[in-house]
Amino acid sequence: MTRVKRGTTSLKRRKKVLKLAKGFRNSRSTKEKQAREGILHAGVHAFAHRRDKKNDFRRLWQVKMNAGLRSIGLTYSKFTGELKKKGIALNRKMLAEIAEKHPETLQRIADQVAK
Repeated sequence: MTRVKRGTTSLKRRKKVLKLAKGFRNSRSTKEKQAREGILHAGVHAFAHRRDKKNDFRRLWQVKMNAGLRSIGLTYSKFTGELKKKGIALNRKMLAEIAEKHPETLQRIADQVAK
């Protein structure tokens, strides 16, 4: 059987790990063992923060809607409660955009809800 030298494979693996750890602080960007650990932790945080991002946007939409509704004389909680009772199915993302860019449309929606 022929001899297989593994140097190139190891070097390739090491370079891949260090490339992924580029931008990490201190020895995490230069030492393979610590870089590997940093990459694992980064993956865990990335997974969790993809979930958190959805909550962050929902909070932002609620703030935008509440700001637009306060100028009309309503509050976010009362408005969403009335929307649900009336069966008007507009999601928070769309309502936040309407509140921000088209306040007159939000006024018309609020009038529909208030009836």
